[in-house]
Amino acid sequence: MKFIDEYRDPARARALLGRIRQVARHDWTIMEICGGQTHSILRNGIDQLLPPNVRLVHGPGCPVCVTPLETIDRALCIAAMPETIFTSFGDMLRVPGSGKDLFMARSEGADVRIVFSPLEALQIARDNPEKEVVFLAVGFETTAPANAMAVHQAAREGLGNFSELVSQVMVPPAMRAILSSPDNRVRGFLAAGHVCAVMGYEEYEPVAEEFGVPVVPTGFEPVDLLDGILKTVELLETGKSGVVNAYGRVVSREGNPQARKVMQEVFEVADRPWRGIGVIPQSGLVLREAYARFDAEKRFDVGHIAPQESPLCKSGEVLQGHLKPSDCPAFGRECTPQNPLGATMVSSEGACAAYFRYHRNSV
Repeated sequence: MKFIDEYRDPARARALLGRIRQVARHDWTIMEICGGQTHSILRNGIDQLLPPNVRLVHGPGCPVCVTPLETIDRALCIAAMPETIFTSFGDMLRVPGSGKDLFMARSEGADVRIVFSPLEALQIARDNPEKEVVFLAVGFETTAPANAMAVHQAAREGLGNFSELVSQVMVPPAMRAILSSPDNRVRGFLAAGHVCAVMGYEEYEPVAEEFGVPVVPTGFEPVDLLDGILKTVELLETGKSGVVNAYGRVVSREGNPQARKVMQEVFEVADRPWRGIGVIPQSGLVLREAYARFDAEKRFDVGHIAPQESPLCKSGEVLQGHLKPSDCPAFGRECTPQNPLGATMVSSEGACAAYFRYHRNSV
């Protein structure tokens, strides 16, 4: 299949691995931003095939994993209210709040529905004018345009029973936070191809210049990832920084102008807490004042809910590349996919879930 088979070609993968082994002369730690990339790396055994001096650590690019605990608890509170339909992508329903998750809330009688698009939630609102319909709007720059479009459309139609519980975050501020940490060991990044498809890669150029690191947007197939790793190692070994695009069939420097336009119209930048990490300045998106009537947090007055994380969960350190999932004392013991302490063990993109699924553990 075109655009699939050639990026899973074993001969091309072996050639790239051979080139990485030739080029890498020093020790390098590289972070892949996206949880989808993490799962592809582990599923294809790329982490075990690289030379020992090229080490991959796993970044905070899983939207489910970084959605703060208070957002889940606020979602549970809203879902339990009468005459309310709470909608969400399916992967958020198993994310644990302080006491339960949205699946458990549904089993207790709450009207919690899985949707495949925020526009589907919008249609539910049109079909049920007597009820409040809330969409859990989480994610990175990949989901923000569709979430913004739903609010934009609701405003245009004068739909008064639709709102969003927003927890949108952005990649570049997280990279700055990681690189500014005194414990940082990351020397280069594989940027997430789907985020760059929306935002382009121009916003990574100031990060690369300020911190003197290479940033390589890449895809999710084995050949894409190995090509991205090779380009990163080549830059590191020659002492160069900057952005080199390894996903040219999808990513351009400017991204998708129409998607960026609707995001900027509906959202504005604000400080945002990340689960397990804390508040990262100017890392989130919130609804602009002109769209505040669609803000579920204000409409249902749940902003005061502020729970505490389990002290056993080390997902924040995993998301910053300080620990491998198997370095967490609770991994595979108190914390499993059946009984997760943190979202990184729940999400299909979570690093802890990937380590558990592909047996990268010492338990």
